[in-house]
Amino acid sequence: MNDLRDLLDNNRRWAAGMVTRSPDFFSGLVAQQAPRYLWIGCSDSRVPANEIVGLPPGELFVHRNVANIVMHNDFSCLSVLQYAVEVLEVEHIIVCGHYGCGGVQAAWEGRQLGLVDNWLRPIRDLALRYRDVLSQLPEPSQRFDRLCELNVLLQALRVCRTTIVQQAWDRGQDLTVHAWVYGLTDGLLRDLDFSVSDVASTETEFERAVGLDAPRT
Repeated sequence: MNDLRDLLDNNRRWAAGMVTRSPDFFSGLVAQQAPRYLWIGCSDSRVPANEIVGLPPGELFVHRNVANIVMHNDFSCLSVLQYAVEVLEVEHIIVCGHYGCGGVQAAWEGRQLGLVDNWLRPIRDLALRYRDVLSQLPEPSQRFDRLCELNVLLQALRVCRTTIVQQAWDRGQDLTVHAWVYGLTDGLLRDLDFSVSDVASTETEFERAVGLDAPRT
């Protein structure tokens, strides 16, 4: 028995519907992809990148991993980043985390999950670094939400610090890095007030964004 029959049937209905609405849709996809956006997000199944920004296939280049972390030795992430910037020439890089992130929660609570604990180490370090800021928030849920935001801001900063992005800026390429967070409870995206388009403003914009004490609303 093929337990995935429903998925295959869903795919056929989806493909047929796309052709009905736009007969040339798939031939256009085959010809090229020219997205303006790179999305670096969490692997969480509740955060489907294309759907929550209302973009069809071909308009959003996507990299996802647990807790939307950017590591300078993660060649998967860096390869996606380089291809997006240098080949596709995207104009915007959006690092998007989400409230209720299981990876952030595990790091926050110090739970041991196995191999993934090594991956989540930067978030634990982040919680220690900003514990004074977090402790000022009255509710545990607010501290957790703010750590989700701080993680997004840190990963956006790390994107800006890559040689890939800095060399693009040196070339005069039109490229902006953004930090967003998604709310599972209402389906809304929040801009964390970090949008950087050059090397010079990277660090000051990060410190300014981190200095916002209260969780975004």
